[in-house]
Amino acid sequence: MRSRRRRIWTWMLQVLTVSVLVSSVAALPEVIKIGGLFETNDNKDLAFRKAIEMINTDESKLPRTKLQAKVRKVSPQDSFRALKTACDFLEEGMAAIIGPKSPSNIGVLHSTCDTFQVPLLLTHWAPRSTPRSHVINFFPDSQILASAFTEFIKQDSWKSFTLIFEDNEALIRLQEILQLPTSVKQSKMKVTLRHVKPDQDFTKFMKDLEKLQETNFVVDLPLHRVRELFIAADKVNMMTEYQKYLLTSLDVHTVDWSQNIIGRSNITAFRLINPNNDEYKKFLDEWIFSEQTVGKEVSSKQPITTEAALIYDAVLMLARALYELDRGKPIELKSLFCDGSNVWDDGKAIVNYMKIIPFEGASGNIKIDRNGQRTVFSLDIMKVTKRGLTRLGTWDTEKRFTYKKEEKDAFSDAKDLLKNATLKVTTIINSPYMMKKQPESSFTGNDRYEGFCKDLLEKLSEQFGFKFIIQPVKDGGYGGVKDGKWNGMVGELLRREADIAVADLSITYAREDAVDFTMPFMNLGISILFKKPEKKTPPLFSFLKPLSLEVWFYMGTAYLGVSLFLFILARLSPYEWVNPHPCENQFTLLNSFWFTIGSIMQQGSDILPRAISTRMVASSWWFFTLIMISSYTANLAAFLTAQRMTSPIESAADLAKQTTIQYGCVFGGSTMNFFKTSTYPIYKRMWSFMESQRPSVFPEDNYKGIERVKMGNYAFLMESTSIEYVTERNCDLTRIGGELDSKGYGIATPPGSPYRGILSSGILALQESQQLQILKDTWWKATQKCPDDSGSSSAEMGIRNVGGVFLVLGIGSILGAIIVVLEFVWKANKMLERVKSTSVLYYQTYIVACLIQLQKKKIVLGFVNKLK
Repeated sequence: MRSRRRRIWTWMLQVLTVSVLVSSVAALPEVIKIGGLFETNDNKDLAFRKAIEMINTDESKLPRTKLQAKVRKVSPQDSFRALKTACDFLEEGMAAIIGPKSPSNIGVLHSTCDTFQVPLLLTHWAPRSTPRSHVINFFPDSQILASAFTEFIKQDSWKSFTLIFEDNEALIRLQEILQLPTSVKQSKMKVTLRHVKPDQDFTKFMKDLEKLQETNFVVDLPLHRVRELFIAADKVNMMTEYQKYLLTSLDVHTVDWSQNIIGRSNITAFRLINPNNDEYKKFLDEWIFSEQTVGKEVSSKQPITTEAALIYDAVLMLARALYELDRGKPIELKSLFCDGSNVWDDGKAIVNYMKIIPFEGASGNIKIDRNGQRTVFSLDIMKVTKRGLTRLGTWDTEKRFTYKKEEKDAFSDAKDLLKNATLKVTTIINSPYMMKKQPESSFTGNDRYEGFCKDLLEKLSEQFGFKFIIQPVKDGGYGGVKDGKWNGMVGELLRREADIAVADLSITYAREDAVDFTMPFMNLGISILFKKPEKKTPPLFSFLKPLSLEVWFYMGTAYLGVSLFLFILARLSPYEWVNPHPCENQFTLLNSFWFTIGSIMQQGSDILPRAISTRMVASSWWFFTLIMISSYTANLAAFLTAQRMTSPIESAADLAKQTTIQYGCVFGGSTMNFFKTSTYPIYKRMWSFMESQRPSVFPEDNYKGIERVKMGNYAFLMESTSIEYVTERNCDLTRIGGELDSKGYGIATPPGSPYRGILSSGILALQESQQLQILKDTWWKATQKCPDDSGSSSAEMGIRNVGGVFLVLGIGSILGAIIVVLEFVWKANKMLERVKSTSVLYYQTYIVACLIQLQKKKIVLGFVNKLK
């Protein structure tokens, strides 16, 4: 038992002895040198020394080892001196080198460190390395960082922007942004490049830039130059709420923005350093303490630059790599000579360790890929204001954008911005949207105007507390492209001569590509305004219209044929003869015609057929007259009902088919653009016709178009709401057909205006409360209504409709009078032949007898009237 215990104690002693020996062998050198090669115009060597000092102070980083900083400075373009300094570092056995900024010096150190396998640590942008390279760059990968800028531009819906840069390296670092127009969704994005020299004055530069009417800018300049840029921009009124600036520098937190240089513009930047990061707080506290130790006054709120934090992270991660690797195998530092062939084997292990192990530093999460690039990091999205920086959200390589602000916060910001602001409102004089009060000399300011849009502005002003100044558009146009430039109200918005456009301005694809629109405050479509056709005097014999001339002819022929046929049958049938002798037949030739005419007139007669044959003919005739008279009556009623003012055109298709009636629309307006760009065959044909007409069929404004319609033989294509207003006040004008398209009127703002969203919410509120409809009824409804052409009065028969009937009555009466005279003379001649006397006494006697007979009839008629 004792021997067993002795063996266990012996084994434990051996293990302890080996552990002590291994520990002594694996221990790091007491001093590890790290080289720092910086440019003469760079003060980052201070941050390097501070980082070394802080790590040496914290014994938990490297317990038994101290880091020693070796700093050398060279000129940015002196690559020979940089190479000689690198060789000196290698001879001294440096564990790593913190590299310079200039590309030429980086190239020399890159090649040297790769050759001798010594880690080269960079803390700023540099071209990408190869997988086997010994370069570790702690600055965020340029492609990923540029993708963050690109995604912000997309999120903010920029349609164009100008890149302002000083260093040509920006074109490499920001390739992702420059390639935006090549993507499918952003194919119409316009990117403008503007290079500035290091000593260039920004005053003239910004004046030239202002002429481009650009509102979005990506600024890749040193921060001290950014301040100069903003001061010059403010002088040319380019620091307003319409301008947006995206700064690519990650050091915006180091600048005091409280000075009045940013105006009301929107300035956005990204920040790599999170002030709430524990490692950063620790670094900041130690930095301040070390500065105060040497007697310097340092504020607790003084920020640290991004590169200073990255230098600290680089040294800290190197120390961790040395410590962890030394636990597995001893790390030996060795002197290397540039003219020799020896390499430092441990250097490769250090680089590989730093590429594999994730790390949490003062600049956040750090993960290096196989190419030595930092591909995992997070950024704060910062808005620059006069009060300082406001954090809008975050962007990281995994979740991308995460906005801190909610929509209600953005709405509140826009509302605060609009409150007490004075907006310049461009408009166009067009009833009833905006009109001048009469007499003009009696009014000043906004009181000179009235109309739907004026009331709409006042309603919105009451909601959001802004003031406005109405200024009619100078060129009298709505907005179209002429010679590559926008004119009218759209042009004034783009030139920043107005803040909003409130008028009957249609929302079109082309306009929305140039400016921003609120939600529509009125929905409408293109329709046709035409003059009502004048009522035509009906022809004298319009009562014949229900039946065609051919039918009347056949009816007359049937009347003659049936009458003669009935006469013949009555003569042949023995049952139509009455009295034994002499036999009488009631169907004489005249009686036959009288019987048939009485039937067709629905009056009948005292003559009735007796024989079956004549009754059969009579029945057939009655059936014929029943159908014909019923058809005539029905057609006459329909004819009178439908006899209204008929227009020669009923739709756009009717316009396109004919060439007699001219038609057009306002020149340069949305209606003109609709027909110009339409691919619908009918509308294309209409556009070809309008474009070919001389003189032009395109009036300058709606008023001239309406006046041309009143002159006749012209159709005016305009918005349905305007037609509704015009026809309410001009009873001789009417709307033809339905709407050719569907669109809306909206309030236009310059691109990127912060007012669009808040104004849209105001319009929505007015719409839900029926205020917009009340305003429309106020300005559209006329005090005196036009007579309703579709009423029952349109079917009333006037004297002109039945004049022919009266004429037939008159002619029939006159013919009757003439016939009675002829009958009188005829009868007299017959009586003379019987008497065979031509004496005067006979004629006198005959005349006296006739007069006595007439007198008797009068007496009888008088007696009958008395009885009645």
